[in-house]
Amino acid sequence: MSNMSNKFRKLSIEELGRKSVEEARSSEKYPVCLVLENIRSMHNVGSIFRTADALNVREIVLCGITARPPHREINKTALGATESVAWKYFTHTAEAFTYLQQQDYYIVGIEQTTHAIALHHFEFTTRPYAFVFGNEIEGIQQETLNACEDVIEIPQFGIKHSFNVSITAAIVLWEYVRKRHLF
Repeated sequence: MSNMSNKFRKLSIEELGRKSVEEARSSEKYPVCLVLENIRSMHNVGSIFRTADALNVREIVLCGITARPPHREINKTALGATESVAWKYFTHTAEAFTYLQQQDYYIVGIEQTTHAIALHHFEFTTRPYAFVFGNEIEGIQQETLNACEDVIEIPQFGIKHSFNVSITAAIVLWEYVRKRHLF
């Protein structure tokens, strides 16, 4: 093992070329908004902020009981991403949808429903996307699902048939970025 000690040397912070908060805020973003409806766990909220920063998402919309920054429990997992990712709060998801429609977002729920499209089959266009993620136990409210233009689900094969909401957000965003870049 010692013969290969430098084969996979970790990159330094300088080599990673990380942006400053100001550079991140002003950089070109993917035309994506993440809508978090009634997310109970502040750690999930923080994790989603961190993923949004890593994948250069335009903004996050927090709705209902979803906690808002600044908060110590969000910051534990966000690791500063609440400073680099734009966000808004709406008491009701319907108000958020009005805002998103005014911005020409294509609103897509991420949920297991009838007529949901498997993520790997979903064809992304150049239109801005708002991906809606629901409560960890109840999922997206039915009223909210009724207002979505499409619904995507991630195929799953175990007995639980659910990912943690922060994992779900990461999978959906990565697939969006992958398809946009044609990796």
